[in-house]
Amino acid sequence: MKIQKAAVIGAGVMGAAIAAQLANAGIPVMLLDIVLPDNPDRNFLAKSGLQRALKARPAAFMDPARAALIQVGNLEDNLKDLKDADWILEAIIEKLDAKRSLWERVEKVAKKTAIISSNSSGIPMHLQIEGRGEDFQRRFVGAHFFNPPRYLHLLEVIPTPKTDPKVTEAFSEFAQTTLGKGVVVANDVPGFVANRIGVYGIVRAMDHMQRAGLTPAQVDQLTGPALGRASSATFRTADLSGLDIIYHVASDLGKATPDDEDFTLTPAFRTLVEEKKMLGDKTGSGFYKKTKGADGKTKILNLNLDTFEYEDQGRVKVAAVDAVKGQPLAARVKALYAAEGKEGEFLRGVMNDGFWYAAKMAGNVSNRLQDIDNALKWGFGWEQGPFETMDTLGVQTVIANLEAEGRTLPPLLAAMKASGRDAFYAGDETVTPEGQPTKYEAPYFILTDLKKDATKVIKKRAGASVIDLGDGVLLAEWHAKMNALGEDQLRTVQDAHKLVQDMGYHGLVIGNQGENFSAGANLPLILSQAQADEWDELDDMIKQFQQVTTSLRFSPHPTVAAPFGLTLGGGAEFTLHADHVVASAELYMGLVEVGVGLIPGGGGTKEMLLRFTDMQQPGQQLGATLLPAVQRAFELIGTAKVSTSALEARKLGFLRDTDTVAMNKNHILQDAKRQVLALAPGYVQPTPRQDIPVMGDAAIGAIKSALHGMHQGGYITDYDLVVSEQLAKVLGGGTGNNRTAKVSEGHLLDLEREAFLTLLGKKGTQQRIEHMLKTGKPLRN
Repeated sequence: MKIQKAAVIGAGVMGAAIAAQLANAGIPVMLLDIVLPDNPDRNFLAKSGLQRALKARPAAFMDPARAALIQVGNLEDNLKDLKDADWILEAIIEKLDAKRSLWERVEKVAKKTAIISSNSSGIPMHLQIEGRGEDFQRRFVGAHFFNPPRYLHLLEVIPTPKTDPKVTEAFSEFAQTTLGKGVVVANDVPGFVANRIGVYGIVRAMDHMQRAGLTPAQVDQLTGPALGRASSATFRTADLSGLDIIYHVASDLGKATPDDEDFTLTPAFRTLVEEKKMLGDKTGSGFYKKTKGADGKTKILNLNLDTFEYEDQGRVKVAAVDAVKGQPLAARVKALYAAEGKEGEFLRGVMNDGFWYAAKMAGNVSNRLQDIDNALKWGFGWEQGPFETMDTLGVQTVIANLEAEGRTLPPLLAAMKASGRDAFYAGDETVTPEGQPTKYEAPYFILTDLKKDATKVIKKRAGASVIDLGDGVLLAEWHAKMNALGEDQLRTVQDAHKLVQDMGYHGLVIGNQGENFSAGANLPLILSQAQADEWDELDDMIKQFQQVTTSLRFSPHPTVAAPFGLTLGGGAEFTLHADHVVASAELYMGLVEVGVGLIPGGGGTKEMLLRFTDMQQPGQQLGATLLPAVQRAFELIGTAKVSTSALEARKLGFLRDTDTVAMNKNHILQDAKRQVLALAPGYVQPTPRQDIPVMGDAAIGAIKSALHGMHQGGYITDYDLVVSEQLAKVLGGGTGNNRTAKVSEGHLLDLEREAFLTLLGKKGTQQRIEHMLKTGKPLRN
């Protein structure tokens, strides 16, 4: 059942985006659609879908070149070509007759080993395959992606009673490993898991909002990041999804579910869809509307549900949210659940609805509690699922509150009350939908679970720890805010190197499972030291930083970096020096120091020069032939270029061809551990280079000439020129060198440090740092 070639039928928004994600994973895919009558281009719809995916924002492709893996066609001329596909997925109109008709045609041409799937978000899978042969039904399994497929982690895999369990298992493994998805095995019931519970929550939030007398903007404050949920919260999510989609899904679920599962839409919501046709982003107006102010800036207007007019309400402030700012998630959730006034009334109402419904759905939509939690986390961007949230609050507390509201407890909660158990998850144990203890099976390696064994935490600081990953591999884990790099992080890496050698470990992984790998250096600390004229301390700090980053390459044991998400500045410099990199496909990596008036000072400038110089043909590394390598490094660093994926990071030179790209971020630590074990036997400690060719004054002069032309043309600012000239000095190998000079890595590191400190002492750089810390945006001074 190995999937080497796929076919997607239906080139609409979802079909084309799913095809793009297959191409991202390196899978050749046919994208087919119907033939439009009277259109001479028989592949028009499939071509249009591919072009839409290429133009999509956020980008559907990790690298536009991957579009070459998609072959467009139509269901008349190319139906026969489905015989070559190992997996066939439909993403056509949500009509049962259309899907049944399609499967009748597909069955006649598909090979007998092909897996067949539907991306339907609501039509039960078993109804689609009525009348098909037993062999076809055995290989059929639902595959419900969430939009956009590249960015939303969830994939609901829905077997029917006829699906061979081996097919479900093989397809789930392919989806996790090759496509990088978080797989939840759902039962074949209306709405499956995420939409069944998520849409119920949206519908109930609308009702509680109007009862409490709140506005959509206030509700989004209460149900967004403060509660550990996505920044789009409730009503911004509705606008993004399309109010008509929610309308139809809620209406269909209301017809298909028992009376006590209240999917009744409020009159105001019905008015929005049925009369006003205000359907969210697709129509330009929904609960919110974007408009241009007199100053030309975009403003967000809020809908008044009494008048159906849009108002500029300014920055909406909610007291309950302001009161929990800066607190850990558990403390925020507890405080919000106990909040007073109409805000607390709303939150308890909507949270209790969610808890009651999730408990009722256990065993219905899925047979495992963790699948329900993961579906809401991966499909709706929650930090905690409903059962995890109840654990935070105390399950018995939630049960008492539900009973106080006069609710009948679902069987799961009744069993929890009877047992007195106060958490659904405890160590490696959870409960079944019937409330019986069972072993907890994590969907992937989870670092927090490993650290519950205190013997695995070898050394711990406030912002970083050394963890024993098992099999003789250590992990240097960073766990500070945004994983900004400071003394804790540097000393922990040094600790880890020493422990590897002293205790006989095979090697070291640098990684974590936070929100991002590392957003760079600790700017507030650097700025405060500069403003206090602590230059000796700063010089020592930069030296230490260089020593630690370069130790990843020059230690007597292999070191593997596992970057993901934001990997900026110092985080990128650590990655560049590792023996090997296992990168998440969603990697946003760059040397961005020029944005704050600095240059990379931890070996990043040196490393990019080496990489691009080494790409020159042997014998062509001296004189003017070296200039393209210098220019490439200058452009990359001088423009603060950040990759939009690991595939682009490889093109830019941040990753080497030998580095590994993993589609599933959750797998990179284990993959990195395997790479350490593969490198360890016979590992030979590298030594710093002493023979790096540089161009000296010739390179510096060429770059300066181009810079002054850009400055005169108004393309760069006065201070851009100052920063860029310092960068040119490092990339040239220093002033006074000629075209045939060779220098050491240590020499380039000294130049980096000198340029970094020189710039840090200038008012222009300090202004840029202050502006970045205040606004989060670069200053062009």
